[in-house]
Amino acid sequence: MKHITSPLLYLAFVAACLFGSPAVAQTTPADHLDNKTLLVFGDSYVKNHREPFENTWHYKVAQRHNMRYINYGRNGSSIAFDRTRDGFGPSMLTRLSEIQMSADYVIVIAGHNDAGLIKDSADSLAIFRDAMENLCARLIDKFPQARIAFVTPWNVNRTGFHQVINTIVEVCGEWSIPVLRADLESGIHVRSEDFRQRYFQNGDTAHLNNDGHNLILNWADKFITGL
Repeated sequence: MKHITSPLLYLAFVAACLFGSPAVAQTTPADHLDNKTLLVFGDSYVKNHREPFENTWHYKVAQRHNMRYINYGRNGSSIAFDRTRDGFGPSMLTRLSEIQMSADYVIVIAGHNDAGLIKDSADSLAIFRDAMENLCARLIDKFPQARIAFVTPWNVNRTGFHQVINTIVEVCGEWSIPVLRADLESGIHVRSEDFRQRYFQNGDTAHLNNDGHNLILNWADKFITGL
């Protein structure tokens, strides 16, 4: 056994034997999202249709990380097409100029309504691609310091959705903008009627209810945290 010659060290050794070693202070890493601003821009996936936006996964992510939250969603909004005559207002490309707030994180969730309008029209799909190119460029110009990302629509089994989702992924890839693949990786089985009745508002193919938002909360949180 090693001899302890210092009286102070000896007293410390005795105290440790009698009372155990002093507790080491536990520290947790600072949350890098704390007090940052999250702006979510899009259609009724963002607005949350007939339910409060406080039920959405993106609002809950912001609350979890003490982020400032801005919801810029509009029911019926389209990335590329003006829907003013239908009561849904101008395209998101036009609406972007109305946003005067700054943000640290900008999440774009849209494309569902574009898919319904494009269907199988090659000309409309070309208009959508041009709008996506323009939107990505303007987002980067408008929010030069922000982390920008897109979220695809669900994997709805209707003409136009596959084309729109592929275009979002391809164009965002050209601009090095991350994409959250809600169509493939979310666990949202939009093609299952039983699933929709449980997790969607009125069983539709677009709008999650509170349980649906909770279902993907951790998955989406991981994506935003990793941006």
